[in-house]
Amino acid sequence: MPPLSLSGLHETLALLTSQLRPDANHKEDMVFLRDVFSEKSLAYLMKIHEKLRQYERQSPTPVLHSASTLAEDVAEELQIGPMSVEEKELLQLLTSPHMRAVLSVHDTVAQKNFDPVLPPLPDDFDDELEEESVKIVRLVKNKEPLGATIRRDEATGAVIVARIMRGGAADRSGLVHVGDELREVNGVAVAHKRPDEISQLLSQSQGSITLKIIPAIKEEDRIKESRVSGWFIVALFDYNPGEDKATPCQEAGLPFQRGDVLQVVSQDDPTWWQAKRVADGNLRAGLIPSKHFQERSCGAGLRRSFRLSRKDRQGSSGEAPDSGDPEFLTYEEVSRYQQRPSERPRLVVLIGSLGARINELKQKVIAENPYRYAVAVPHTTRPRKSHEKEGVEYHFVTKQAFDTDAQNNKFIEHGEYKENQYGTSIEAIRSIQARNKICLVDMQPEALKTLRTAEFKPFVVFVKPRIPESRRRRSAATSPGGGDHGRFTDEDLQEMRQSAQLIDLQYGHLVDRVLIKEDTASACVELRAVLERLERETFWVPISWVKS
Repeated sequence: MPPLSLSGLHETLALLTSQLRPDANHKEDMVFLRDVFSEKSLAYLMKIHEKLRQYERQSPTPVLHSASTLAEDVAEELQIGPMSVEEKELLQLLTSPHMRAVLSVHDTVAQKNFDPVLPPLPDDFDDELEEESVKIVRLVKNKEPLGATIRRDEATGAVIVARIMRGGAADRSGLVHVGDELREVNGVAVAHKRPDEISQLLSQSQGSITLKIIPAIKEEDRIKESRVSGWFIVALFDYNPGEDKATPCQEAGLPFQRGDVLQVVSQDDPTWWQAKRVADGNLRAGLIPSKHFQERSCGAGLRRSFRLSRKDRQGSSGEAPDSGDPEFLTYEEVSRYQQRPSERPRLVVLIGSLGARINELKQKVIAENPYRYAVAVPHTTRPRKSHEKEGVEYHFVTKQAFDTDAQNNKFIEHGEYKENQYGTSIEAIRSIQARNKICLVDMQPEALKTLRTAEFKPFVVFVKPRIPESRRRRSAATSPGGGDHGRFTDEDLQEMRQSAQLIDLQYGHLVDRVLIKEDTASACVELRAVLERLERETFWVPISWVKS
């Protein structure tokens, strides 16, 4: 091994070693020190120390805090279409256990705050209260919020810590707790300040922040406090705390969109839960309205507007008002699920807006791989044609048999066309799954409520055509989502947009994937990629689907 170059502390250590001269009185001690200082392992440690100090002076900062999520997104994009040799090599690298572990460690370190160094405690703090009842807390808070909200006690007027945000600076310290009385912030008394002034004082403090507090309960009783709940929900509505006047602290609110998966980490407050967005990788939690509070708040407004609209309809048309109140959506508890080899394949449901032509898409995918994908054979009351076979194109039944099955709720959906009845039965789907094939069904969105069960675990794909925004942009005169050259009027395009918007509004919370259809060929490639992922990847599903 080549000799190590000497610099800094390592050089000083080597020089010290060369100066050691054992004498008669301390010979054993000198020999021991020289042997210790001459150890190669100690020399290596000194070199490592020098390198770390050199790197520390560069003040390195992470480029991003969620490298793991980015790697997963890249790997997902690579699998959508055909891959080159380099892309396959990159995919193998990104999905290897060692790379995933490295990225996970990177994210953990990137999300922690190590600076600034805390200054020494002051020697001149107020000694008016007993030593046992006062606590001086010094926290490190960079550009992040403190992670605590306050309230004024109505009886005593004291400033009380109302909640501690999980993962925030206050929570990480373990020194501030709900119910503690706040007396000072950086030496400034807060007893006579308004809550908004105190919040501003806390938010403007950077680096070290010193709090004088009176603990609410004894330290030995802290272990009795509740900790992380750790359960997951999917949001069924959009939420912006900046627009919510009811939130106790807009800065502490967590914005989210419909479809985001949230981890609820605290339900100590029945009105405002603490949660984190799973996709963010952020360690700090934010406030979200609880299920009960959101249902109560939104429900009152929806019921009022619903009653007014029914009153208007009744006054204008003379019709009796509809029964029942509108459905309002908040959260659904979910869990991770991956299909096991012993399980039947998940049902794939295609719903589409006007112009999507999903039946054509479904048939093309099945034709490309009939051994893996199949369609549920529908029932009909129309006469069988000479070239048709029973159980292939249709199950041909009498009108009486069809009506009986319909009354017994054996059809997912059914209807009439040219005085003949058509319908897709539950047993037809089961027969496909029993052969270990993925069953593709296209249907009206209303049928989703019947199919969303643990038995079928449906994966819902919403197909909608790419609609040109203006007449100039559709000069090629191709029909949305198809391949022919029929022209569409502005009225046709507007009707397609409204159809897609209505489905998204009423059933978007049940959709797992939105597929924008440029043409049948590209849509088929995208759908096939989705189906392949369905068999090997993990997805969020309602928790009732996976509970034993």
